[in-house]
Amino acid sequence: MSKKLYVGGLSYDTTDDSFKAGFSEAGNVESANVIIDRMSGRSKGFGFVEFSTEEEGQKAIDMFDGKDFEGRTIKVSEARPMKQFDDRR
Repeated sequence: MSKKLYVGGLSYDTTDDSFKAGFSEAGNVESANVIIDRMSGRSKGFGFVEFSTEEEGQKAIDMFDGKDFEGRTIKVSEARPMKQFDDRR
């Protein structure tokens, strides 16, 4: 079973490719996406990385949480499901 992680505090210069390459030290990265602001086209400073197994995901948390990545101290944790927007008022 795969494991998806949230990574916060990324440098605005981090690309999907450099993100994937860096996190591949922990295991087989299935996907790595830096979230981009639609208006400015710049990184929002966070992204998501998905590993093939739970063990690789946990290894990435242990390796990278609170550590330097491309000049910034990053926060790595298990991704939580996105909350659904509730427009009832």
